[in-house]
Amino acid sequence: MLKCASAYTVEVDDPEIALSEIKGQLDKKITLLEHSVGIVMCHPEFVVSGVLEYICENLPFDLAGITTSSQAVNDEAGELILTIFLMTSDDVRFKTGVTESGSEDADEAVKNAYARVAAGMSETPKLALIFPPFPMYGHHSGDAYVKAWEKSIPDTPFFGTCAIDDTTSFDECETIYNGINYRDSMPFVLCYGNINPRFMVATFSQRSAIISKAEITKAAGNVVYEINHMNARQYFKDLELIESVNFFTPFMIDLLKREDYDGVSVIRGYISFTEDGAVVFSGDVDEGSTFAMLTYDPDDILPSTCQKLEEINKLPEVNGALLFPCIVRRAVLLGSGKPLSELQNARGTINPYIPFMMGYAGGEICPTSVKDGVPTNRFHNYSLVVLVV
Repeated sequence: MLKCASAYTVEVDDPEIALSEIKGQLDKKITLLEHSVGIVMCHPEFVVSGVLEYICENLPFDLAGITTSSQAVNDEAGELILTIFLMTSDDVRFKTGVTESGSEDADEAVKNAYARVAAGMSETPKLALIFPPFPMYGHHSGDAYVKAWEKSIPDTPFFGTCAIDDTTSFDECETIYNGINYRDSMPFVLCYGNINPRFMVATFSQRSAIISKAEITKAAGNVVYEINHMNARQYFKDLELIESVNFFTPFMIDLLKREDYDGVSVIRGYISFTEDGAVVFSGDVDEGSTFAMLTYDPDDILPSTCQKLEEINKLPEVNGALLFPCIVRRAVLLGSGKPLSELQNARGTINPYIPFMMGYAGGEICPTSVKDGVPTNRFHNYSLVVLVV
């Protein structure tokens, strides 16, 4: 049986006080079983102050995760906060590790790390939790990380989030493994044995689209060179949209193989224009696809979040839940004056006996389905992804 618990601290200056708060909460909620692991998310200030490292060094289990802008657990929601989601079990085993820098070759980095960490295991993982660097700084699209893992363990579902921070330039976001912070390496947790992962995805709706039926006529990977047979930059310039296209601009992409997403809307986020006028997205885009630019609509976010939160309560045998919404969802809510409303909704809606962690993401990784044991692993943008264990 798998047991879970969540804990938090807002003490960013004194490592001993922060550790005492975390340990005190966990000791009240849970007794460690034979195998344990923790997921950690924190504001970058906890890295700078040394509190993160001290906590990780003094807890009796491995911790993997990311920096983020704001988070929630059962007992608190906030911005300057560190949270931990603990999983412990006698019949679920955990193997953890971190890849070498994947900036040059994500496939090789994942292959080597998986071979090292999974050595001696006679079975494949039932679930892999992965924490890639922010795509803009990891030199790859988010899909590259998913595909790299699929080459090593093709029939395992992957769930995770890319690192972010609370700046507009995202120059403080890092991944975390056992208290050490990384710029372009990927921590991960492999879960073996008696674990039953279930997944949910919520995205923007079609009613948010404002430009439709623009065709992507030349593309490779996550780079779009031509739209409607026109240079991508020129296309946006002609529409007088160059100044309004930035990281927080979501595009709903109608992929050629949309059925691979099980009907979930495919949304891609803009990263930058290249010198020759191509547009770089954080996820892959198929040549021949069409797209629509989306508007920011807070009324499109909270109802979709609440629907998934209520679905968690209805599932049988729920031991805990991880929820990773996109940072752009928070930006939209910030514009409406309610930046923590999605997090507060989780605290108010999820049954209090279900331990959970919720933290904002720079790209979300979650299957759109698992059919006959085969997952459809996907990289998402501007979405909420949920793992229930």
